[in-house]
Amino acid sequence: MQAILRAKGVDLFYGTQKAVSGADFSLKRGEVTAIMGSSGSGKSSLLYCLAGVLAPSNGTVSFDGVALSTLSDDDLSTLRRERFGFVFQYGELLPELTVEENAALPLRLAGQRKAPAHAAAGEVLGRLGMTDLLRRRTSQLSGGQSQRVAVARALVHRPDIVFADEPTGALDSANASAVLEEFLRLAREQGTAVVIVTHDATVAEQADSRYTMADGILK
Repeated sequence: MQAILRAKGVDLFYGTQKAVSGADFSLKRGEVTAIMGSSGSGKSSLLYCLAGVLAPSNGTVSFDGVALSTLSDDDLSTLRRERFGFVFQYGELLPELTVEENAALPLRLAGQRKAPAHAAAGEVLGRLGMTDLLRRRTSQLSGGQSQRVAVARALVHRPDIVFADEPTGALDSANASAVLEEFLRLAREQGTAVVIVTHDATVAEQADSRYTMADGILK
């Protein structure tokens, strides 16, 4: 199967410091790939290059055969909003919104009306065991509950790829296992490809393929 996401010779500098060095990467549709490495290894920097959040200093990242560098800022923003999903280590939810409103946000930003957007969000949240908490403010949630909302938000618009940056790093082992299991189950049922950045070998073991990163070098 042809890769949906491909990176070739990606370098990333922060000033004179090289965070990523000559990275080659590929991801197929529906594939779950883990990028392992210790803190400071460059794995999160690479993830943001793959997701089009950061522009590589050298090299190319292509999605569906199109180099991200050839897209306008508006087209790149649309791509990230409509065809990518993101799960961050600490959820990054909007505390002034309810659980349902947070999860529906990608659909609302894409122009979908409130009722169908909230219905779609409620369906995904229900599959994550959050049906009883739809109207609750996210500031009232536990860490595990917050991360489930973040997972729902990343998957609600059925993206082609979800980028997950240490998605269970802030959770205890029981919550981490439960959240990861539901995340990967839903992603695989939808045919969504997933890139997980992690330092946890037990997380990486659930991936279809694995890379390791050290000192900015991906292997």
